[in-house]
Amino acid sequence: MGRYYHGDIEGKFWFGVQSSDDGTFFGAQEYQNTIDYLVDDADQVKDGIEKCNLALGDHLNKLSAFFKDVHSYNDQMIIDYYKEHFKEDITEEKIRHLLAWYARLLLGKEILECVEENGQCAFTAEL
Repeated sequence: MGRYYHGDIEGKFWFGVQSSDDGTFFGAQEYQNTIDYLVDDADQVKDGIEKCNLALGDHLNKLSAFFKDVHSYNDQMIIDYYKEHFKEDITEEKIRHLLAWYARLLLGKEILECVEENGQCAFTAEL
């Protein structure tokens, strides 16, 4: 069972790696039992996206390459992909850390696009 967000943007939080309150990272404000977000500061969202990019470093391109053709995954698939394509060993702990930042980055990009198009972005996240 997944946790979704809906409103000006819609999607599903990554299972096991992404918190429902990830919107606060980009300046969203929480409301009620569900988390109702309102973001209207594109600069704050851009700052959050930059922090994600810095946290991911060169792993951003590696994970983007992995997810380009993969819609369902597990940690072992990523471990094998890193070994095969980058001749690099990566631990499950490192994968979980990177995936949290990667999922956060994708949410931030979605929020930024919405703010730039509409002047604000409102959405509700399930806890």
